[in-house]
Amino acid sequence: MQNPSPSIRTDKRKLPIGIQTFREIREQSYYYVDKTAYIQRLMDEGKHYFLSRPRRFGKSLFLDTLKEIFEGNEGLFEGLHIHDHWDWSIRHPVIRLSFGSGNFKEPGYLQKNLIDQLTAIERRTGMIAESETVPGRFAYLIEALHDRTGQPVAVLVDEYDKPILDALDEPEVARANRDFLRGLYATIKDNDAHVKFTFLTGVSKFSKVHLFSGLNNLTDITMDPSYSAICGYTEADLDTVFAPELPDLDRDQIRDWYNGYNWRGDEKVYNPFDILLLFRRRSFEAYWFETGTPTFLIETLFKRRVSSLELDKMVGSSDLLSTFDVDEIATEALLFQTGYLTIIDEENLGGEPLYRLSYPNREVRQSLNRSLLRYLVKDPSRQMANSVQLYRLLEANDFEELKTLFHAFFASIPYEWYTNNDIANYEGYYASVFYSYFAALGLDITVEDSSSHGCLDMAVLFNGNVYLFEFKVVEMSPKGAAMAQLKARRYADKYRARDEPIHLIAVEFSRKGRNIAAFEIASLNKADL
Repeated sequence: MQNPSPSIRTDKRKLPIGIQTFREIREQSYYYVDKTAYIQRLMDEGKHYFLSRPRRFGKSLFLDTLKEIFEGNEGLFEGLHIHDHWDWSIRHPVIRLSFGSGNFKEPGYLQKNLIDQLTAIERRTGMIAESETVPGRFAYLIEALHDRTGQPVAVLVDEYDKPILDALDEPEVARANRDFLRGLYATIKDNDAHVKFTFLTGVSKFSKVHLFSGLNNLTDITMDPSYSAICGYTEADLDTVFAPELPDLDRDQIRDWYNGYNWRGDEKVYNPFDILLLFRRRSFEAYWFETGTPTFLIETLFKRRVSSLELDKMVGSSDLLSTFDVDEIATEALLFQTGYLTIIDEENLGGEPLYRLSYPNREVRQSLNRSLLRYLVKDPSRQMANSVQLYRLLEANDFEELKTLFHAFFASIPYEWYTNNDIANYEGYYASVFYSYFAALGLDITVEDSSSHGCLDMAVLFNGNVYLFEFKVVEMSPKGAAMAQLKARRYADKYRARDEPIHLIAVEFSRKGRNIAAFEIASLNKADL
């Protein structure tokens, strides 16, 4: 589903960076991308909805827009799609809960937080519940507001999953928070006769069995293609709504850095936070990535021996991408739901859709690999110095110094890391360190590049040169096997048409020495091609 195409703006407006209040955006003349056509469709098609999207994707603003519609604030919607498709004479009471702030790692804090929220609603509406339980007070408010106004209630829940996510490193607290919320959300279904509309949103999609067993009538629109762009900006949005901000910015570069998120829709979307910061600062940086610290994610990847080489070629079914709970978090689901991977392809496998996942854009690919390296090296300054030197040596094709630098890569990883982690016993680990250094520089990389001759470990295109890598572990392969494979399988043939120098780079590792055992280069100049 697409919103009606807006006309191209010529006047500059204020950038709504960090603003989640629909009224402020409309009254203070901020840019606004009209999402109200989606709201009309939600109303027409159902009643209880759930949406999962990564952080800073506009979920809170969407909920606030719903609130203003149900409260009948017609003036805010002039010129928007919903204005002529809604009965503004009917106003519905709204109960909005948000778990955006608070220390949910503290045992019992969630209950206190909800009591405070319900008390504030009671004070504002004058409906004081007598129940001593949180679900009881919640149920009373839903029914009492319906009785008093004569209109059923809209229930909006923002960041429904944050009390669980925040406490994942405290499993007992996380489970207690999950079980408490299950009882709270079940209250909505028990009071269905008094509810007009329900919308829950968050980052993760927790299992219905564990969290939504009491609210099993939710319609999950997370992977519904017709709602793929319900949050985020499309290409058309940039070219119309934000047209005044585009001069002097390279559209291809904007697309490379920030576009790419997809939930099975016809087009990819941008993260709004990235785009708004780009328009303000006029420089390409990892704005979205830097607002969150993926410590839990990085630790999980290493604990599960997930090589960085695997991250851009993962696959998952609908069930797998929805497998998320305190005691069961599939790696694919964790990366997909948090926005570090997105859907790039879909195929039918025996009647079931299978999704291929990859990085959404340069920002995520580059920044996530930098985080992986920092976790390994434990010295950000040294890691960054290595990365800068790698770039300079590639520019000069100084292969002798490149070999020395690669030795430094592995030498910079603390000895204690090897003794505490058996991931270093796996061949993919050594190759993944190489890959992460190149990916952290934002270079054009292909891993496991298939041809009619076989599968090349890694190809890097940079500065008019082609670098073809093959990795081996000496304890598993005979000496010289990596270069022999590069030549025997004629991996260079695929790149000859580029008419650029090709460099075959064979790297052999020693598990015992925890470093490079052999480093061999064979450069093919144009005369050799």
